[in-house]
Amino acid sequence: MRLYSRSAGSGTPVVLLHAFPFSSAMWQAQREGLARACTVITPDLRGFGGSPLGDDAPSLDVMADDVARLLDREGIERAVVGGQSMGGYVTMAFCRRHADRLLGVILADTKAAADPAPARENRERIAAAVLRDGPAILVDEVLPPQLGATTARRRPMVSGRVRGIVQSAPPPAVAWAQRAMAARPDSFDTLRALTAPALVIVGDEDELSPRADAEAMAEAVPDGRIAVIPEAGHLSAMENPEAFNHAVADFVRSLP
Repeated sequence: MRLYSRSAGSGTPVVLLHAFPFSSAMWQAQREGLARACTVITPDLRGFGGSPLGDDAPSLDVMADDVARLLDREGIERAVVGGQSMGGYVTMAFCRRHADRLLGVILADTKAAADPAPARENRERIAAAVLRDGPAILVDEVLPPQLGATTARRRPMVSGRVRGIVQSAPPPAVAWAQRAMAARPDSFDTLRALTAPALVIVGDEDELSPRADAEAMAEAVPDGRIAVIPEAGHLSAMENPEAFNHAVADFVRSLP
């Protein structure tokens, strides 16, 4: 994790971890829109956005430790750490391994449950297909369910931007990340053990990580709260950035 963007804002550091198979480019609206509320740090997770993949075996724990090393390099002792979809999985791994470094947690359009066997098998199928044939399967299968119905119908610029980022995803990183996500553990015990406040965000049109999943996560955290983003699917930060940013800013301001 060598490449990342940091907003020019001041105040509470907020690390935002991108979804699969994206890069920190997905957080452009957050870097701009949240600069007055906090300092936004948006890393490229290993293998994505030009960040080196390295030789480690696929593991979300490896990504979480990358985030801790980034904080060390930036001289940041504690931060709000959050992510969307895969970035949420990495955030929960960070909660397990580096809980003492958390000011708060943001989990957007993600799940705490481990993958059931059919989902793990599908991730391996996609990993193998990407390594063999390139990113076509991402455009055909992975991308469509990530966008909410409103975005698909009314926001062609957002749809086009999402498609462009997906098409540029490096196949080795895609396969590595799929295998890392397939091996992730159930994280509900991690959420129950959190001492930091947590904000769970969900798009009201998210069919991949629906509202019921978000409510279960928010209820598991001792100091958990939920924000529902209207007219947004699985990529709520890109589909309705104004509402997403408002929820994050309010959460950051509420922290002690």
